[in-house]
Amino acid sequence: MSQSRSMSQRLAAIAQRLGLGAADAHKVPERTRALALCFEAPQRSAGGIGWQSGAPLYRLIDLPRGALSGPVQEDKARVHAVLKKLVGRRSESLPSLDLRLIDGLCVRGVLADSQLPDFEALAASDACKRVRIISYNDFSRVLGLALPGYERKSETLRLRQADWHGARLFWEDDNQACELASAIVYARRRGLEITLPAKIEHFSLLPDALRDLDERFHMLAIPTQAWSDAGFMGLLLDTGLPYARFGLFNSETPESLLLPKDHPQARIFGEGLREIGAPDMVAYLRQHAAG
Repeated sequence: MSQSRSMSQRLAAIAQRLGLGAADAHKVPERTRALALCFEAPQRSAGGIGWQSGAPLYRLIDLPRGALSGPVQEDKARVHAVLKKLVGRRSESLPSLDLRLIDGLCVRGVLADSQLPDFEALAASDACKRVRIISYNDFSRVLGLALPGYERKSETLRLRQADWHGARLFWEDDNQACELASAIVYARRRGLEITLPAKIEHFSLLPDALRDLDERFHMLAIPTQAWSDAGFMGLLLDTGLPYARFGLFNSETPESLLLPKDHPQARIFGEGLREIGAPDMVAYLRQHAAG
């Protein structure tokens, strides 16, 4: 954003807060209804064996302030404080866990966002064709590469689980992913029970925080073309409405516009956008919270 553009936005915001530009503000409902934007609700991904498949909601825990954009720092700070509280994290230690329950990977590289449905699909893929398990000895050797000392129960599994991934357990290790997956597939087929102590980090979207977000802000999915649409941008700049932009998900998912409901014109603008089809991103998040 150019310096002159940024300054004009700040001046417009200041003017609005001082009660200037009221004529423009009173036209918000009419101008909103006149917008010609193509809204599209983000589709919920089915997810897969990659921890980063689907919506990366875990990023909200360590959300940097720079993840939000908008003309006024105070408006962005208010939004940031609410978004940062949406995801909770807790740890659980188990004395034993059946390896066959693991069906996901927290890894870097090509498998990080893999949407393969399960370890069976991964074991049968080209990525894992170098791993072959024919006998129990092969199984023991391959599993030992992924989990050294598993026979002595000296290996503690580090796992993750998240609401938005359902019951799937993700192995938190960058090494020997194909070996682990192939060994688990073999154990499932042969009915082999191998248990190890485990530490599971659970991630969840917090209902109270979602409710707080919904009470305080409109959070709406806005198509990319809106940010270069004269009518839409005019509503934001001419009236100096407080807002923040937020892109959490990916390039295929619309960016979110957050408008404070305690500001009358921003609330009216949000309601108007909802009426002309802007998807409610809080409802989208609640779907993920339900698993």
